[in-house]
Amino acid sequence: MKYDILIAGVGGQGVVLASRLLALAAMKAGFHVSTAETIGMSQREGSVSSHIRIGDETSGSLIPIGQADLLLGLEPAETVRNLPFLKEGGKVLVNTHAIPPASRPPGSPEYDPAALLSFLCAYYPDIFCSDFTELADDVGTYRAANVAMLGAAAGARVLPFKEEILKEILDAEIPEKYRAVNDAAFERARKCIRFISDP
Repeated sequence: MKYDILIAGVGGQGVVLASRLLALAAMKAGFHVSTAETIGMSQREGSVSSHIRIGDETSGSLIPIGQADLLLGLEPAETVRNLPFLKEGGKVLVNTHAIPPASRPPGSPEYDPAALLSFLCAYYPDIFCSDFTELADDVGTYRAANVAMLGAAAGARVLPFKEEILKEILDAEIPEKYRAVNDAAFERARKCIRFISDP
C-alpha cells in the first residue's frame, strides 16, 4: 500500500499542523509514515508545502513529481504551483479563499484567483472547491480552515483510513480551548463535501 498526500498553502494557514494530524492518524491506523516540509523564505505568507507519505512502499520523505494521490490546497495559487506533484487521476481539494502575495516583482501580473480557479476546474473536473476559510469563520474562527479541509477530505472519502481515526487524533491533539470550534469546522466541511460527493 502506498498513498501520498501533499498539502500546500502559505505561512500562517496551518499547513504543518494539518500534515501532523494526518500523519498521526495514518500511524494510528497502522501505516508506516514519513513526512517532510518545504518552507518559503517568509514564514508568514511565504509558500509552505508538506509531504505525507503513507505505506511501506515509499522511498524518501519528499513526494516525487507526478506521484501525489491527493493535493490539499489551502490557497489557489499554491494549489496551482504544486500541481506537478499530482499523479494522473489524483484528487484535488482546494480552498478558494485567496491570499495575495505580500510582495511581487515589478512587471509581474496581478494576482487573479478567479482565473486560477477556472483553470483548476477546467482541467480537474472531479475537484472539490469551497471557501473553507469562510466556513471556518462561520463556526468561530477562520484559523480552523486547515481542519475544515481535513473534514472535507474525510467527507470526500479520499483518505486511506477511517474518518473516526482522524477525529480521535483531532480530539487528542487540539488544545481543549480550541477543540469545539475545530470540531465544528471539521463536521460542517465533512457534511458539505459528503453531500456533494454522494451520487
